[in-house]
Amino acid sequence: MLRTLGFAALLAWLSLAHAQLAIEITGAGAQRIPIAIVPLAGEKALPPGLSSLVRADLERSGLFRGLELPPFSPEPNENTNINYAEWRSRLADALVVGSVTPRPDGRFDANFRLYDVVKQKPIGGLGFTFAKEQTRVTAHRIADFVYEKLTGEKGVFSTRIAYVVKRGNRYELQIADADGEGAETALASFEPIISPAWSPDGRRLAYVSFENKKPVVYVHSLLDGKRNVAANFRGSNSAPAWSPDGKTLAVTLSREGGSQIFLLNPDGSNVRRITTSSAIDTEPRYSPDGKWIYFTSDRGGTPQIYRMAPTGGEPQRVTFEGSYNVSPRPSPDGKSLAYITRNSGKFQVALQDLANRQVQIITDSDRDESPSYAPNGRMILLATVIGGRGLLSAVSADGRFKQRLSAATGGDVREPAWGPFIE
Repeated sequence: MLRTLGFAALLAWLSLAHAQLAIEITGAGAQRIPIAIVPLAGEKALPPGLSSLVRADLERSGLFRGLELPPFSPEPNENTNINYAEWRSRLADALVVGSVTPRPDGRFDANFRLYDVVKQKPIGGLGFTFAKEQTRVTAHRIADFVYEKLTGEKGVFSTRIAYVVKRGNRYELQIADADGEGAETALASFEPIISPAWSPDGRRLAYVSFENKKPVVYVHSLLDGKRNVAANFRGSNSAPAWSPDGKTLAVTLSREGGSQIFLLNPDGSNVRRITTSSAIDTEPRYSPDGKWIYFTSDRGGTPQIYRMAPTGGEPQRVTFEGSYNVSPRPSPDGKSLAYITRNSGKFQVALQDLANRQVQIITDSDRDESPSYAPNGRMILLATVIGGRGLLSAVSADGRFKQRLSAATGGDVREPAWGPFIE
């Protein structure tokens, strides 16, 4: 049994499909920026309020520490004169104040300003008009603004993640906000679903479904729920990965004997083979500039990571430490490679600097799977298996800050994929 669902048709289904993620910080980060996020004047009309959501976003990044604040009367807003000395006495380096005002049409206006308390000057501000059901989205956008102004990097709080949840004999491909909230089920099946991969524009997902009792690659539109078969050849069809321009999929096919890497168009046309070996070549991933395809191969006797140009040619071996290295994921800036390595019998996330080949293991779990970079490269999402059950975890790219995101409704959560920036 299988159901494909457009997002507009999900409302009556959410009581079954909705799965929130509870976030637990399991590792300490580096020195974090102390920030005072004052409850926006009038935000009580929008429980739980914008300020608490903004604070949660920023703290989850591992770079900020929200300060505990007393109630204010009157409530400060974006027009309040700032007493910088008072906020320095509260140990704040940065400050956010603002207001929420209801509109006659039932929507709300939110305005806020961000201040550098140390330098005693405003940094900037924004205003949003939004419906009540867009409260979380608006908070994520505010957090993105604050993050970028204070770090110089784009925030990822408005992005989305995809993952697969197995409950009993039911599989669900879910899409959620980066904080795990607002989960919606794009596909439900009683057969396995694996390997979701976001298109560069964030509008489509490629994935593998076993609904026809064999692995088939589909491309699924998240706008209308429609999908098409991208690869359904003899044998196995697996491991889809998008090119940076969204015009090509790299996939693993066994249609010519053995698992080899092929390229094809998302509609299934223009199929061409790029690897030729007697080994298993699988798990392709494009580099951000499109010049390389990284993949896993046992052509050297053990699973290792290689790369080659999309036009073909001789593959280059990338990993040399250890006898088991799989699931390559290039960083968004193309400077590093995340992958799963076997370390003293444990399967953990390793990070290799592609310039000097230095390797750092950044997790301490027993069994990690499917690493996926945030689009700003700061965090890596992964599945951590504990007691046979997969949980979503995240780790900073420097390994200093760790989180565990556990599905509140239970289930075995695997195959995470962090979506791109949405312009």
